[in-house]
Amino acid sequence: MKSSLRHRFVRTFACTALAAGMAASAQAGTLSIGHTTWVGYGTLYLARDLGYFKDAGLDLQLTTIEEASMYMAAQASGKLSGSASTIDEILKYRSKDFCFKAVAALDESHGGDGIVVQEGIADMQGLKGKAVAVNEGSVSQFWLSYLLKKAGMSMSDIEVQNMTADDAASAFIAGHVPAAVTWEPNLTMVKQKGSGKVLVDSGETPGVIVDVVALDCDVIEKQPEDVKALVAGLYKAVEFTRSNPEKAHEIMAKGVGGYLSDPKDLAEAAKGVKFYDQAMSEKLLGTPGKAGDIAEIIKLANETWSSLQGKPYAVSYEDLVDTSFVTP
Repeated sequence: MKSSLRHRFVRTFACTALAAGMAASAQAGTLSIGHTTWVGYGTLYLARDLGYFKDAGLDLQLTTIEEASMYMAAQASGKLSGSASTIDEILKYRSKDFCFKAVAALDESHGGDGIVVQEGIADMQGLKGKAVAVNEGSVSQFWLSYLLKKAGMSMSDIEVQNMTADDAASAFIAGHVPAAVTWEPNLTMVKQKGSGKVLVDSGETPGVIVDVVALDCDVIEKQPEDVKALVAGLYKAVEFTRSNPEKAHEIMAKGVGGYLSDPKDLAEAAKGVKFYDQAMSEKLLGTPGKAGDIAEIIKLANETWSSLQGKPYAVSYEDLVDTSFVTP
């Protein structure tokens, strides 16, 4: 099975990358960003390799680290300028001692995540009392909790089997669990193998699973021109994906690598996301003086993680979003 790895625990690789010496924060002309392997981060590589950042005087350094706690630790220690991640994931790390804010929207999962189930399970209510494989503490659990709540249920109504999204898909295909939360290419694989069906995918929950670039507050303050170049380059990259999709997928596949190293696989995965252009970013993040739709996601994430992890999260929209750069 191909490994999608959006939140896998690959500590050895991550530690090696950190030890190799990543760029320090607040170095004018340079931004360093950590991220997991995910199609939604392809536009960062696209803008970099098309020279959009370089033309604006920005050297963007991208490092793949397959666990949020690792790249957030690197950012907190000044080894990285920031990270690309889902907004609900980074919210858990924001505190008065660790200041960072989302400055750019990258993508939203729009069919790329899903719940696979055995035949006979017709709706979310059908999961009651059943074992569900899901990666606890990840965006998968956040999304599952959201769906259960919409169905009048909670995590206590199911039997959680904690495992990564890839392992969850493998366990489901092997018949070890009747349901699993996973993402592409696992959703397609389940259908191809006839192992079950996709009960619901993220296309039915627009705007809930959203990826952003979050930079250290010190970096934002000291390197505003670099942040402007980052955002402007991303907007140009999104336009390129629309006018030259085949070439864009080829460039992104080479950059993102991993299970997306084949342009055909990346193109297929890209069908399950929406890349954010300027108008979409303004609507999501907001503009100076006007909060965006992400304020509701932040509220949801606070409530969800407070409930799931048994400790209070109260990160505000103002704590987590900087709209200064959304509109060039």
